[in-house]
Amino acid sequence: MDKPVENWLTDMDGVLVHEEKALPGAAEFIAALRETGRKFIVLTNNSIYTPRDLRARLLVGGIDVPEGAIWTSALATAKFLSEQRPGGTAYVIGESGLTQALYEAGYTMTSRDPDYVVLGETRTYSFEAITRAIQLIGQGARFIATNPDVTGPSPTGPLPATGSVAALITRATGVEPYFIGKPNPLMMRSALNQIEAHSETTVMVGDRMDTDVLSGLEAGMRTILVLTGSTSPGEVERFPFRPTRVLDSIADVVPLVQ
Repeated sequence: MDKPVENWLTDMDGVLVHEEKALPGAAEFIAALRETGRKFIVLTNNSIYTPRDLRARLLVGGIDVPEGAIWTSALATAKFLSEQRPGGTAYVIGESGLTQALYEAGYTMTSRDPDYVVLGETRTYSFEAITRAIQLIGQGARFIATNPDVTGPSPTGPLPATGSVAALITRATGVEPYFIGKPNPLMMRSALNQIEAHSETTVMVGDRMDTDVLSGLEAGMRTILVLTGSTSPGEVERFPFRPTRVLDSIADVVPLVQ
């Protein structure tokens, strides 16, 4: 028999918001979690923004998420590296969400003989920076990437994201990165540790079968797929694994919290 649900993990884009706009039921879902005292974390593979930035963006849509309840692939990457090689050095391609997380984890940024090349998301990938990353990996730096997403959404259509640039670097060096973000269950386990939660009493809500549901499943959680993001109803049956439940939107999850 399943244990009672005490904790919730939820993806952000495609579940709570879509291109900056709050999705119906998102504010009510977070409010219900806070009112019932349930522990929760909002997850995102996006490494551009700090939790403070993301909190401000969510508040615009009426979604009130505490800064400490936001967990990004940048934070998960910084935590992983600080445990693997405390006080290390890194050559970083990314924005403030990633550089600040690494700095606060005790890392030094350098372009000379770093322990790691860390690739994150940025709005403006520099060919010069990518070239330097290729050279450093060729000289022996270990290759880490915050997340494997090959594209990101924008009002004008898909944009190349971390996974696409990582593929370019891999093609040039022959070195595959270690991806920290979803679907790596490491992202889920680090989020669970943040709220001192156990997978058996936690549900993961997401909009993608190949990242959210897969990583939730591999981390031992029950999973809910909402159909307001990447995975369409017709695609669900194509996968060799299934979510615990499939619901139309986060609005349908609210009664499960109350």
